[in-house]
This record gives sequence, structure tokens and C-alpha cells, in this order.
Amino acid sequence: MKKLLSLMLAVAMIFALAACGGGGEVVDPTEEAGLIKVGIINNDPNESGYRTANDADMKRVFTEENGYEASFAYSLKNDEQIAAAQKFIQDEVDYLLISAAGTAGWDTVLKDAQDAGIQVILFDRTIDADESLYVASIVSDMAKEGQTAVDWLASQALEAYNVIHIQGVMGSAAQIGRTGALDVMVAENENWNLVTQQTAEWNAETAQQIVQAVIDSGKEFNVVYAENDDMAKGAVAALDAAGITHGVDGDVIIMGFDCNKWALEELLNGNWNYDGQCNPFQADYIDEIIEGLEKGEAPAEKVVIMEEKGFDATTITQADVDQYGI
Repeated sequence: MKKLLSLMLAVAMIFALAACGGGGEVVDPTEEAGLIKVGIINNDPNESGYRTANDADMKRVFTEENGYEASFAYSLKNDEQIAAAQKFIQDEVDYLLISAAGTAGWDTVLKDAQDAGIQVILFDRTIDADESLYVASIVSDMAKEGQTAVDWLASQALEAYNVIHIQGVMGSAAQIGRTGALDVMVAENENWNLVTQQTAEWNAETAQQIVQAVIDSGKEFNVVYAENDDMAKGAVAALDAAGITHGVDGDVIIMGFDCNKWALEELLNGNWNYDGQCNPFQADYIDEIIEGLEKGEAPAEKVVIMEEKGFDATTITQADVDQYGI
């Protein structure tokens, strides 16, 4: 939503009144222009390449030039995010935009926002709350991401699947979704085995330590299923240090998520095998929804699911890297 023209007109009116001798209280031009106040709660931009791209996309759209007065709060902890939401409610923002660190515990603060007349829009991640507490949700289908990845892995028709599973932040929608399909496959198939299942909280160095510990233990494995690209990168660092081959024609299948450009290049070069897309560009969708709400129009869809796909090292092209890499 573009409000630059209204801002310019408001400023011009104020100066015109001053020129005509209008006295009295000095008016803030941004208030006269009717900037929409938004409080944006996100995960740490340094969490991953995905999150950096997501944060940059939000900052591209939610600017004064586009009619917004935006405030940002960041944390990987649910309680800190909820505290930030309460602060934004006290600040009387018009909209709360939330990418939740965890799925649970949001009901009270969302009810407080609703009571204060503040509309809530979720982005990137879902939460466990009644749909009446938010006006729209622009998210990835994390369960589908996990299912697509596990279906691809099953299609490799290995005699046995000995999987190092490196999870993201526990309780996050991304972790729950990307874990779910793999847990089901392991439970239902005797030739699928979890060598280890640990969280690295999206961190490459922690993932490297997890894989190194498995290598040191002497346990056999042939798959690394990492729930984001950074953790896959850390896992590969441990394999490289131990002289273990990976990727196309290697001894270990490498799987990541998010489609960072550098990760897709690893696929293109045959060093990794699979990368699942997670689309970080939700800001324009949110902007359109707010524009409609400002006109009294409810969103056409309560939930907007971002279109996403998975990439295979044997079929990915440079055009894919250029188009989908973030």
C-alpha cells in the first residue's frame, strides 16, 4: 500500500497553514498522514539465510514511503516474543505481524490484541491458536515440506536408511513439520533407522558437532537429514574432515531446507542431494491484506500457503539456482 502521496499532501497542508499565520499546536506530519503502525515480531535475522531474506523482505515493504510506521522485535524464544507483543499492544500499534518462535502459548496475548482492536497477521509460521484470534496467516506448509523431502528420500530405494536427523529449534512450526514425516516413515519401516535425532537449533557449528560425535562412535549412517541449509553445511564439514564422501555418487546423502543460493549451488555441483524450498517472501502478501482491511475488506483467504518445491541434485539447473536461490 502506497501512502507517499498522502504524506506529501499532509506536509504541504501543514506548511500552508503555517504560511497563513495559523498558530497553535505543532502537528506531527506522520500523524496527519495517517501512517499505519505495525509491530513486527520475527526470529533472529542471523538465524539462517532464510531468516535474513525474510527480514529484509519485511523491511523492504514496511517503510514510511509505503505508508507504515514499523517497529521490529527479534527473538528465538517464545516468551521474549510474547513480551514484545505485549509491548506493541501497549504502544497501540494497528497491526501485529508475528513469525512465532514456538507454536504454543499465544492465546492470551492474541486475545489482549483483539480486545485492544489490534489485528494480528501471522507470517512464515503457524501457531496453535483459534483462527478467530488472527485475521490472516501467510505461511509455508511445513508438514508438506517434510513429506515432500521424505517422499524423495524414499524414492532413492536404499536397502537400508540409517539417518542422522538434525532438528531445528524444538517446538517451532518448521521443526514440527519437517520432523513429522520422517518420524512416521521410521516408525512404519524396519529398514529406516534413526542413528541419532538431535536439535542443533539451526546452527551449523552445533550440527557439525553432532555429526562428528556419530563419526567418533563408529555407528554406520548413509543419510544426513538436516532441517535447514546451515545445519546441512555443518554436517558436511564434519564429513569432509573425516574423509567421508557425500552427495551424488557419495557414501552419504545430504538433505537440507530453505534453498539458499549457495546451498542450491552445492546441489548443482553434486555435493548435496536434496534441498527443500521454504519461501521467505511474504511481505507483499501482507501489504495487500492490510490494504484491503483498511478499506473494510476481509482477506479473500484466511490462510495463504506459499508455493514451494524440492530440488534434486540430478535434475537441478543453473536456471533453478538463479530463480529460486535466496
